[in-house]
Amino acid sequence: MLDKIKNEIVKAFLFDGDFIYAEPFGCGHINATYAVYFRRETKPPVRYILQAVNTTIFTDPQGLMENIQGVTSHLRKKIQEQGGDPERETLTLVPTRDGKLLYEDSDGGFWRSYLFIENAACHQSVDRPVLFTNAAKAFGHFQKLLADYPADTLHETIADFHNTVNRYELFEKAVAEDKAGRAASVEKEIRFFLDRKADGAVVVDAIKEGRLPLRVTHNDTKLNNIMMDNDTDEGICVIDLDTVMPGSVLYDFGDSIRFGASTADEDEQNLSLVSMDLGLFEAYTAGFLSEAGASLTDEEIRLLPFSAKLLTLECGMRFLTDYLNGDTYFRIHREHHNLDRCRTQITLVADMERKMEEMKKIVAKYVNRNYICLFDYLFISS
Repeated sequence: MLDKIKNEIVKAFLFDGDFIYAEPFGCGHINATYAVYFRRETKPPVRYILQAVNTTIFTDPQGLMENIQGVTSHLRKKIQEQGGDPERETLTLVPTRDGKLLYEDSDGGFWRSYLFIENAACHQSVDRPVLFTNAAKAFGHFQKLLADYPADTLHETIADFHNTVNRYELFEKAVAEDKAGRAASVEKEIRFFLDRKADGAVVVDAIKEGRLPLRVTHNDTKLNNIMMDNDTDEGICVIDLDTVMPGSVLYDFGDSIRFGASTADEDEQNLSLVSMDLGLFEAYTAGFLSEAGASLTDEEIRLLPFSAKLLTLECGMRFLTDYLNGDTYFRIHREHHNLDRCRTQITLVADMERKMEEMKKIVAKYVNRNYICLFDYLFISS
């Protein structure tokens, strides 16, 4: 692949300088990512990010790139208006020599390129609460800047990605078909999700009925999708925009908590180690609402604690669905791996249910509104 990059791919883009070399970069599992280096006569060497788009997952690469171009152009304008640095605070696409967003190579593969954001890095785990707070600020700022973007103009890059009603339909189908002959051994887990089926419709129905606004959502709000400044640890740029789609801000907030506030790995087998850390929940809530709070509706704020449970419930159900289907979607590294993943999510959901009132109080603590009895209005009355 490196020879192909050297002999074909780099020649297709408007890179500045003479090609030196390319190397695999990052730890993503979907797209193949490379850093490409160029020598320049009167300036220091420069590098770019070059990616081969995974068209097995993203079947409409043109639509995907239209989403990214539209969102980053919107962000760039807002960042410039605020006196920021758009080449550092949002992704900058490098066009092909014929002005396109994608290059189709000789084998039919699709490639894209971005400017490399220097003096910044992605973190893989929350080893310090400040990282979680700063990630929350970055995702909250992302939401705030895109609050006026017409979300309904975006392409759906993965159909029904967070449509929990649809996820339940697929789960019940997997239970009924029992392709791998495993349903009898996981009756307790199946019952856990079926008992909470009504939760799956809360956000989907609210969007349909206009009680929740349709927003631009990132849909993969893990810590490692934020570029953090190497000197200050501040979150400077939201990356990995392939799953940017129309949806609810609750999807992004909830999945951040599911991933970042857990005390254990996603596939931890010792369930006594698994819980939701209220301190980390508060750290993220404080950061997110400091940026996005003023742009959210009362209903969105009321449902923030619930969204953590919802997205964890959805993820656990997806793991169990795949386990029942014979492990055909998620990559596994041991027997019953998806079942282990499912059980960690179940444990998290149960812990969130026990801590829900405390989570509501934390959200209320960080909401800044200019009317009386906010806590009563948002939470006690619900």
